[in-house]
Amino acid sequence: MKTASAATLISAVSRTLLAAAPSGQPRIAFGGIGIESSTYSRIRARMVDFSVLTGDALTDSQRFAFLKKYPVPFLPTVVAAATPGGPVERATYDTIKADFLKRLKTLLPLDGLFLPMHGAMFVDGMEDAEGDWMEAARKVVGPDCLLSASYDLHGNVSQRVIDNIDMFSAFRTAPHIDREETMQRSCAMLMHCIEKRIRPTLVWAPIPVLMPGERSSTTWEPGQRLWAQLPKLNMEPGILDVSLLVGYVWADEPRSSASAVITGTAVATEKKIAVSLAQQYWDARKEFQFGTETGTIDYCIERAMKATTHPAILADSGDNPTGGGTSDRAEVLEALLRYKAQNTVFAGITDQPAADKCYAAGVGASLPLSIGGTLDPLGSRPVKANAKVVFLVPTKDPLEREAVVQIEGITLVLSAKRRPYHDIADFTRLGLKPDTYKIIVVKSGYLSPELAPLANPSLMALSDGSINQDIVHLPANKRRIPSYPFVADLTFTPKAIVSARAPA
Repeated sequence: MKTASAATLISAVSRTLLAAAPSGQPRIAFGGIGIESSTYSRIRARMVDFSVLTGDALTDSQRFAFLKKYPVPFLPTVVAAATPGGPVERATYDTIKADFLKRLKTLLPLDGLFLPMHGAMFVDGMEDAEGDWMEAARKVVGPDCLLSASYDLHGNVSQRVIDNIDMFSAFRTAPHIDREETMQRSCAMLMHCIEKRIRPTLVWAPIPVLMPGERSSTTWEPGQRLWAQLPKLNMEPGILDVSLLVGYVWADEPRSSASAVITGTAVATEKKIAVSLAQQYWDARKEFQFGTETGTIDYCIERAMKATTHPAILADSGDNPTGGGTSDRAEVLEALLRYKAQNTVFAGITDQPAADKCYAAGVGASLPLSIGGTLDPLGSRPVKANAKVVFLVPTKDPLEREAVVQIEGITLVLSAKRRPYHDIADFTRLGLKPDTYKIIVVKSGYLSPELAPLANPSLMALSDGSINQDIVHLPANKRRIPSYPFVADLTFTPKAIVSARAPA
């Protein structure tokens, strides 16, 4: 099959289904769970950390507004999502999964199921959590229902995943700017195959290479050329979708690796593409480098302070909450104070007790604070400082509290819950104008598409944390298969593996 884009396929399928409606209208459900879980983190993701949408709230959510473009309604079950962090508490996962399966059963029989996932979830006491979710869904809907999944570029794939679904689409950009487009590709395939009565076959090729996203962005080489070829490969006869995944390096489990995943109806072509992409990725493994200037915390602060341009943006990479960091480490704040940095904004550090004290004191108050190390006291020692409260976000929910304080020459954001400050609006809604500061500090890896153009210069501190960029010196692996760069002299010959659901 040839397809120019997800939008084109949506239009074509919609026309066909409109002509067929309302008799024989297919029944399609959707639901999934998404979080990136660092197994090197000591914190746990619990129910309070998840946003769980069901029913009308899910149908009407902005994230899935594109589903209304289809003439066939997508029936909601459960979609749960959380800011990346540590492993998911088993009771939390079991509760969300049970709700999903219960709602799924009430919708039977189904022709299709769309699974919006992430792919890097780790649940306490379980390996391959996405495989568990998909296998459970398959048991409910039966062998004839078509399952299509969408994944983050940094998801880990397994044989269990491949053997329980029929279609697969992953992001093709890092930083991620194609979330909705990827879900559209996944849903367009699902609609097309239901309408044409096609059961496609998945072929995948695991690649024993693991890189942090900060070294494998699609905006520079070799990522740029590797992912640039995928849209053209999608046009090959018999090919429905081509995905190439970096994998998630901070999860010590057997499925952690890069991979190529191909959906189609021409298995021979799928195998050829999978092997080719796997070989290309392997051959490029030594090319993956950081796309920005890096150094120690001290080096980056000194470099930012000496810069004749502004704003210098310093990324505290080891504690990035969107990668799985705890977001409560205070080493960078301690260093900024030690260097007496001026005209600096730091957004932000997660510290609910400190935020609560600021709310109790009120705007204009000065008070002593202990900042950092509240979520993981073993990870970072707190910084003791006198702070003046300059802004408080109006909210009745204690978990939504954000306080802006002034500590000497540093404007610091304190957040009650883990959250990123990666967009301009994250600053302006707090009354902060980021382009007026000499130094901006964010807990991030590669900068977001909004902050990156502002950086002058861009600096990434190779700081400690549960997503430490110094991956070869991570704690000893217990479960991960041998992979590069952990095994520098590893040899590899790619192999295409066909899903167990392939037609006999």
